[in-house]
Amino acid sequence: MKKVLSVLVAGLMAGAFAASYAKMPPPPAKTDAEKKADADKAAAGKAKDAADLAKAQDRAVANYKKNAASMGQKK
Repeated sequence: MKKVLSVLVAGLMAGAFAASYAKMPPPPAKTDAEKKADADKAAAGKAKDAADLAKAQDRAVANYKKNAASMGQKK
C-alpha cells in the first residue's frame, strides 16, 4: 500500500511540475478599435494625473504663503 501511495504522489508531483512549465498559447491580436480604446484610456489617465498634480501644487503654494505670512515673513 505504501509503494502504491508513494508512486501515486510521485506521479502527481511530476505532473504538477510539468504543468507549471507548460507554455500558454499567445493571446489574440488586438483590433484597431481595442488599440484606440487603450490609447484613449491612457491619454485620459495622463490628463487626470496632470490635473491632480497642478491642483496639489496650487494647494502647496497657498499653504506656503499662508504659513509664511503667519510667521511674519514676506513673500
